[in-house]
Amino acid sequence: MNNAQKSVTVIGLGPMGRAMVAALLDRGYAVTVWNRTASRADELVARGAVLAPSPAAAVAANEAVILSLTDYVAVYDVLGPVPAADLAGRVLVNLTSATPEEARAGARWAAERGAVQLTGGVNAPPAGVGEPDSSTYYSGPRETFDQYRALLEVLTGRADHRGEDPGLAALLYQIGVSMFWTSMLSYWQAVALARANGLTAADILPDARETADTLAQLSAFYAERIDAGVHAGDVDRLAMGRASVEHVVRTNADAGVDTALPAAVADLFRRGMEAGHGEDSFSTLVEVMSKPAA
Repeated sequence: MNNAQKSVTVIGLGPMGRAMVAALLDRGYAVTVWNRTASRADELVARGAVLAPSPAAAVAANEAVILSLTDYVAVYDVLGPVPAADLAGRVLVNLTSATPEEARAGARWAAERGAVQLTGGVNAPPAGVGEPDSSTYYSGPRETFDQYRALLEVLTGRADHRGEDPGLAALLYQIGVSMFWTSMLSYWQAVALARANGLTAADILPDARETADTLAQLSAFYAERIDAGVHAGDVDRLAMGRASVEHVVRTNADAGVDTALPAAVADLFRRGMEAGHGEDSFSTLVEVMSKPAA
């Protein structure tokens, strides 16, 4: 790695951005930072980071610019006023959460100004930044990814390039967080139900872990069948699943716990039944969910 690649700009100093700057400083990088609220940089500046007075100055400082912002609206708000000539030749490592289409539009916006975007989706919380077992999806030009791979691996131990399409990393990230949020909400639901019955989160933790292990095994089992178009009711039936889910809804209601989440699950089972899939596997709900609700 040449000296230019050991110097980088980070724009956006939320918890993730600050963690990334800290990891870069730990690895001997010269880091220029910018944030709307400049005081968020104080601790990092004390460690050796340089606070740029403006986004334009931050972009001018380095060829590689890491963006860790709330959304792409913020990206355009911050970089929009920067002259196109100043963006030319820059590599924008955009780790901002976005839809795939927003990421593709962002890549086109960058290209129009002579810059290159690498889209990234970080599969780690701030505490996992810099750890060897954390990872980030990337998509965009492979040549650019390869050129900056060492830098990207400082941020998370594994930098996983998934393809040239700039929207692909965003898609994979959104698939992951879709599972994350719904899974964690199901855990919160379980904790709420446990508490309503005098149990603590610690009491049910072993059961939660066992369920998580089972889910991992079942995901592998059903993936092959789903890809083959097999939804035979030979190991489970949607009708049985619906009865089970209705019991979950009533158990929560009897305990005085909010039923919005389990009721939504029950509604999906109902739609599957109405579509005539009662004797099929509940994996057939993949087909139901692949279409917008009527």
